[in-house]
Amino acid sequence: MRIKNDKQNQQQYRINEQIRAREVRIVGDGSMVVPIQQAIDMAHEQGVDLVEISPNAQPPVCRLIDYSKFLYQQKKRAKEMKAKQVKVEVKEIRFGPQTGENDYNFKLKHAKEFLEEGNKVRAFVFFRGRSILFKEQGEVLLLRFANDLEEYGKVEQLPQLEGKKMAIFIAPKKAGVAKKSQQKMDRERREAEAKEAMKGNTAKAETAGSDDEMPSNGGLFANAKISDEALKKLTSEE
Repeated sequence: MRIKNDKQNQQQYRINEQIRAREVRIVGDGSMVVPIQQAIDMAHEQGVDLVEISPNAQPPVCRLIDYSKFLYQQKKRAKEMKAKQVKVEVKEIRFGPQTGENDYNFKLKHAKEFLEEGNKVRAFVFFRGRSILFKEQGEVLLLRFANDLEEYGKVEQLPQLEGKKMAIFIAPKKAGVAKKSQQKMDRERREAEAKEAMKGNTAKAETAGSDDEMPSNGGLFANAKISDEALKKLTSEE
């Protein structure tokens, strides 16, 4: 089957008479090497196209498939692969050369969250005016920051001075997992609480039912016992 192709697709894949090799390897249910004309004739007989999928192989590798269907499969596969990829963002954290301990811990906490989500962290110290004299102090701060994040990330770039900024890059150690939305977490929490409440109510009902039966039976047995004792007493008194 011959179809009209746009220039982009013609450049990406050659089909049918566009294939110039003397012979090709056809793959699919099996694998066989045949002359190019025989391969084209096979495609025409089946009402499909001869599509070159690996031109650099010796001989080139081809498939017998409808070209439009082949392109659709390629786009679908690329879309699926893209969807599986974790989107990595670079999160920036800014320090001053004399950042306080509370501010430092606050930013350290955020950096851990960023890395756990699979994002990179670019931490930098910004020097204003004469504070550039404290660049060694800024470097120490960034190295301490990287050390405190050792469990969550690895250093991609050691502290480097770029103008009035000294920056360090830290990459996550493991791929991030998309965080659940607050709405979803709330719903799951409510569902878990409802299940626990149902279990508690069921247990109470079973316990209550058991207690109701016990006093009832116990009361009957007690009355029977008292009646026997009273009867004996009356008999003895007679």
